[in-house]
Amino acid sequence: MFELDVRSRKPIYEQLVERLKELIITEVLKSDEQLPSVRTLAQQLTINPNTIQKAYRELEIQGYIYSIKGKGSFVSPASPKPNGEKLLKVKNELIKLLSEAMYLGMTAEELYKIIKDLEASVGGGMENDQN
Repeated sequence: MFELDVRSRKPIYEQLVERLKELIITEVLKSDEQLPSVRTLAQQLTINPNTIQKAYRELEIQGYIYSIKGKGSFVSPASPKPNGEKLLKVKNELIKLLSEAMYLGMTAEELYKIIKDLEASVGGGMENDQN
């Protein structure tokens, strides 16, 4: 499915959360698709099942997946209405990152290109999905 960097300073569960979010956002993992069981994924990645469980719990808290007792974890359907609090948090993080990029010399044109490329790969965001 994917690889994790065991030498990274970032905890394994955070790497797992980020990678699964990326797969969900880019629709590699589709809505209501079942995720591998904790045990199966732990064996595939050769990491502790508790680490997988912690990542799944974090993804569930963030709304990316849901669990059904006795059945497993599944990808949550895309929310038709934005989560205001979560969106505000992402917006604030984005402002910090963009400010840093511009401070380091990235131009507005380079940022626009990144946004356009990202928009094409993610599906155009919520506004264009209705067209």
